[in-house]
Amino acid sequence: MPATESGGGHVRLRLDVSYDGTDFAGWAAQTGQRTVAGAIDDALSRVFRTPIVTRAAGRTDAGVHATGQVAHVDVPTEAVSLAYPRMQRVGEPEFLALVRRLAKLLTDDVRVREITRAPTGFDARFSALRRHYEYRLSTAPFGAEPAVARFVTAWGRPLDLDAMRAASRELLGLNDFAAFCRPREGATTIRDLQRLDWERDGHAITAYVTADAFCWSMVRSLVGALLAVGEGRLDPAWCAGLLSQTSRSSAFSVAPARGLTLVGVDYPADDELSARTSVTRDVRTADDVER
Repeated sequence: MPATESGGGHVRLRLDVSYDGTDFAGWAAQTGQRTVAGAIDDALSRVFRTPIVTRAAGRTDAGVHATGQVAHVDVPTEAVSLAYPRMQRVGEPEFLALVRRLAKLLTDDVRVREITRAPTGFDARFSALRRHYEYRLSTAPFGAEPAVARFVTAWGRPLDLDAMRAASRELLGLNDFAAFCRPREGATTIRDLQRLDWERDGHAITAYVTADAFCWSMVRSLVGALLAVGEGRLDPAWCAGLLSQTSRSSAFSVAPARGLTLVGVDYPADDELSARTSVTRDVRTADDVER
């Protein structure tokens, strides 16, 4: 069944994407840099024979990975037929042939795992309810196992997870995370941090971080601050005090990118997508934060 027009002479497609971010300069297309969006844009533009621009739920930084990134593209209606094989098998997903073709056009460190027609009102970024990240560390004296070393930060010093958990609880909720964000003109730093948990399995430590959205470098900054607490260099109550700051703190280092992975993005039901987009586009102010 061919894709239907979603308005403005275009068909909007949803892409579910995974990548090893080690050799990418982040998600967003940048002149002269190898980026995830740039690679996907180039591949799709070859398929559809027209410039295609990919929009993502989360614009990950250089070196950050994803197993659950979501993006969308708008394809001119007259070009959509180029995605279909000459013979479509009965019962085969509509864009499976396109997924297979992209697998040949893209390098091994980025995969478009699934492509579907986006429902009315869907926007990969603005329709999202929340994003889920995981940050992985190894406290083994030898560092990270070679098989996972590109995705795990080696941390040879002991960490007090109880102190880190106590500090994490103080950061949950709707707050101004300016102390944890790189400044971006016109962007708010008010976010609803919904989960910040730590689990240990031997030398492996994983942080689970969920929020409605994240500002630039927020997850890695949160992890960096909590690592300082875990090492005993800073008191757990100190983290909560950062929420009163109006600019980025220099009291801690941002955690390395290699340990961070975007693992999922949640969306509302199809009939609630447009309403969610309106809410997301309404920029929060300090008046929205309860003290």
